Amino acid sequence: MGTRINAVLFDFGGVLTSSVFTAFEAFGAKLGVDPRLPLRLLAKDEPSGALLVEHEEGRLGQRDFEDGFAERLRAHGADVQGPGLLSLMQTELRPDQAMLDLVAELRNAGHRVGLLSNSLGDDCYAGFDLESMFDAVAISGEIGVRKPSRRAYAIACERLGTEPAETVMVDDLEHNIVAARRAGLAGIVHREAATTAEELRSLLHLDVATETTQAAGAQTARAAQATRADAQPDPRSR
Repeated sequence: MGTRINAVLFDFGGVLTSSVFTAFEAFGAKLGVDPRLPLRLLAKDEPSGALLVEHEEGRLGQRDFEDGFAERLRAHGADVQGPGLLSLMQTELRPDQAMLDLVAELRNAGHRVGLLSNSLGDDCYAGFDLESMFDAVAISGEIGVRKPSRRAYAIACERLGTEPAETVMVDDLEHNIVAARRAGLAGIVHREAATTAEELRSLLHLDVATETTQAAGAQTARAAQATRADAQPDPRSR
């Protein structure tokens, strides 16, 4: 009989928020270039990718990342400057209340719940009281390693107090889930809240939540979340 899953690690951007891809494409459109340019550079342009890795691992500050990435964007026809670039990139990101309610529901049901996120900018978690929402938090810029590194998953599990085999990772990027499975965790590729909730309840052997549990979960999540509606969160690996 296999080890029973009893803990969950959530990604941030694109899981607890609206789609990062959609937000970055909207940013590209506002620049008057191919909407896919920002994501394409971060994924396939070597200098841009190096900037992202260094920033997410806490070795490059926000301003230096913004200046460097703005230069790469300008090299491809965009009229943009560095200061405030990350805020512009994340303007369209919004909290996904259904997913925030799910986090609270799982905690109320007695499961340990953590966050493992690749950070992007100094304010990407503004509006979220992470310490109240989660039992443990692992942010790439603070721990010095990013997904999909095996060490990132190990640190998150250590902080959560669970073994990888007891833990499931929820992430919107398939390559992060592939890496999580290689590190010994179960994995769910997130696409939308209802499907993710169904998969998690099945893995955790939870009955469909009662109205009382759902209401309690929603109240807890909303109390933990600050009133800012413009919370921001990784293009390729957050």
